[in-house]
Amino acid sequence: MHGNSVSHSNKKTKRVFKPNLFVKKFYLAEENVWINLKVSAAGLRTITKLGIEKALIKAVDNGKLF
Repeated sequence: MHGNSVSHSNKKTKRVFKPNLFVKKFYLAEENVWINLKVSAAGLRTITKLGIEKALIKAVDNGKLF
């Protein structure tokens, strides 16, 4: 996504809005393995709410993860 940075004098310059991504390490208890995922802040909230296993299944079903 892109837009403008607006200064105090109302001068506009182009800027880019980047996603809020983190590299996080998660433990899969079923497979006894650690995985590294690059997830957004919203993704972290989903993982906290559903759990990592259900969140991964949901992501694969929605085509977000392959």
